[in-house]
Amino acid sequence: KLYPHLLEIDRAEQERMDAMLPRMMEVAGVTEELKACDPMRWVGLMNTLKAQAEEIIQDELIYK
Repeated sequence: KLYPHLLEIDRAEQERMDAMLPRMMEVAGVTEELKACDPMRWVGLMNTLKAQAEEIIQDELIYK
C-alpha cells in the first residue's frame, strides 16, 4: 500500500514542478539569452528557483 501511495505523490510533485517552474522562470527573468550571456548566473537562479518550487510543493503535498 505504501509504494503505490509514494508513486502517486512523486507523480503529483513532478506535475506541479513541470507547471510551476516555467512560470517562476518567466517572473524571475531566467531566459535562454541569460543562459548564453551569463551561464553561472543562470545556473544559480535555476538552482534557487528549483529549491523554492520543491519547498512549496512539499509543503502542499506532504506537510499539510
